[in-house]
Amino acid sequence: MSVDITESATSRFIRIQDGELSLQLHYNDVGQGEQVVVMLHGSGPGASGWANFNRNVAPLVAAGYRVILMDCPGWSKSDPIVCTGSRSELNARALKGLLDGLSIAKVHLIGNSMGAHSAVAFALANPDRVGKLVLMGGGTGGASSFVPMPTEGIKLIGALYRAPTIENLNRMMSVFVYDTSSLTEDLNKARLDNMLSRRDHLENFVKSSEANPKQFPDVGHRLGEIGAPTLVIWGRDDRFVPLDVGLRLLAGLQNAELHVFSRCGHWAQWEHADKFNAMVVDFFAR
Repeated sequence: MSVDITESATSRFIRIQDGELSLQLHYNDVGQGEQVVVMLHGSGPGASGWANFNRNVAPLVAAGYRVILMDCPGWSKSDPIVCTGSRSELNARALKGLLDGLSIAKVHLIGNSMGAHSAVAFALANPDRVGKLVLMGGGTGGASSFVPMPTEGIKLIGALYRAPTIENLNRMMSVFVYDTSSLTEDLNKARLDNMLSRRDHLENFVKSSEANPKQFPDVGHRLGEIGAPTLVIWGRDDRFVPLDVGLRLLAGLQNAELHVFSRCGHWAQWEHADKFNAMVVDFFAR
């Protein structure tokens, strides 16, 4: 049976409750496998599950997995929100609400940047609901031992949120990936249009950061609580979250392995999609 793997064909909505807060979440749902893989996107302006992971869905579906891409609260077609606490924990609660609503008991998680922070937060709060973890470019907060903080990339993200112009987007994207030749003018223009279509998300992110500058708290001291097998993947040339953060994950998690791509920035699953997909399918099958 063929599967229509397009954003529009797989687009879904669900309403969840987080305490007194009622949120509508958008997600994409592809495939019908018994094992479920959830992908969690990063925090960049205009980000979405589909934008982050569209190069990675088909191989997992072909390998027999059901794949869900969740748009976190405050991104893409999910409801807007001002987060005054931990964004990682908010996203983890949203994911729990989504899984409860879909009657899914256990999942593998793939998280990029903010998505990796959120995956770790979910694993800490719901250890019995996690199979395996794949973490790229994130997973815990805290300072780098070698790179001044905030990093070059994080500064550019902040500037783009506050002034969403094509010039600021081009500056951010120029350090986002290692090889910028794949970043066409049309691609960046489409991303800018996506950002500007939800100015409420941009404004709320700025308000959230002002209310609580530490949106992604350091959970390094708790990494040892996570027993789920974990594949940590990093770009050697990541200018947003430095490689030594990946080494902290490797040292702190109970059962982790690390793969580092050379000539790779903050978006390993996009920049090295074929190798990334093969590694993840192999990791989940073990």
